[in-house]
Amino acid sequence: MKTSVKKLVTGISASIALMGTGSALAEIKVGIAGPMTGPVAQYGDMQFSGARMAIERINADGGVMGEQLVAVEVDDVCDPKQAVTVANRLVNDGVRFVIGHLCSSSTQPASDIYEDEGILMVTPASTSPDITERGYELVFRTIGLDSMQGPVAANYLVSLNPERVAVIHDKQQYGEGIATAVRDTLKEAGVEVAMFEGITAGDKDFSSLVTKLRDAGVDYVYYGGYHPELGLILRQARQANLDATFMGPEGVGNKDINTIAGEAAEGLLVTLPPSFDEKAENQALVSAFKEKGEDPSGPFVLTSYAAVQLVAEGIEAAGSIDPFDVAKALRAGTFSTPIGTVEYDDKGDMESFEFVVYEWHSDGSKTPVN
Repeated sequence: MKTSVKKLVTGISASIALMGTGSALAEIKVGIAGPMTGPVAQYGDMQFSGARMAIERINADGGVMGEQLVAVEVDDVCDPKQAVTVANRLVNDGVRFVIGHLCSSSTQPASDIYEDEGILMVTPASTSPDITERGYELVFRTIGLDSMQGPVAANYLVSLNPERVAVIHDKQQYGEGIATAVRDTLKEAGVEVAMFEGITAGDKDFSSLVTKLRDAGVDYVYYGGYHPELGLILRQARQANLDATFMGPEGVGNKDINTIAGEAAEGLLVTLPPSFDEKAENQALVSAFKEKGEDPSGPFVLTSYAAVQLVAEGIEAAGSIDPFDVAKALRAGTFSTPIGTVEYDDKGDMESFEFVVYEWHSDGSKTPVN
């Protein structure tokens, strides 16, 4: 479907929705697409928690253009094929705005469908630059890019004067993408990258990898991927007395890594978004999460909250629920959110986003080090 046709169809649908007198027609559906099940469902919990809270508070404050936001939640398991399935389900449900997906490998194919069907998407977690490199009108995010996060990690490693660094990844879009950014920055700084290779997500035995790391004589290991695999690698490296410091991206910064790795998680270096929950201006919101027994400290909780807020404020700024009008309003505006001031470039990426290096501890706490 050509863009001009998409705009016409979307605009007609939006007009019909606003003209309806029944409550069902007056609702604005917001899809929340992420992992409810599967190995990284913990991150999905953060996403759904943040998005639900935003919808609840926006509705309590009168909604958007007088209409209530209604969540349509779907589980993509962070699997690309399932992401396509649930994206089509959201299309069929008449959803015009989507918060998600979480994993870059799911966001990429799903965003193809949303762009073709005239649905605006804001991902609160996908960091792969490829997602916004295609010139789509309706794709946005509330997180920085691998091209931002990778150099932060690599430059911190450079500051530690490493002798030899191994860079490992899980062969997936997110993990390999950020690992590549780290490797390239290390090489530019003159650091020897002794290994650059992938493991298979879901594997349990990493003894051969640990042996390779020891034989390569590395003092630092960067891992691009998620916490289930790194937790096992850390534990098995500790058991084999591998004396190397490990580092990873926000995909490993989850307290569940402590359950897997135990004491071996102590001293892990992690790049994460800033601790938005510690900012003074967010304390009323933080209290609202805690009153519901929810933890606002996860890296994707407030990025998801901000994603919903931006959709709502974009609709208000546009004076329209046509996703193309909302996209224009988002690119033209400046928005104050719990993750800071948000301004978008033409690609739908934030003009700026900070990543912080933390030292992870075996009790699940973290300490900033940069």
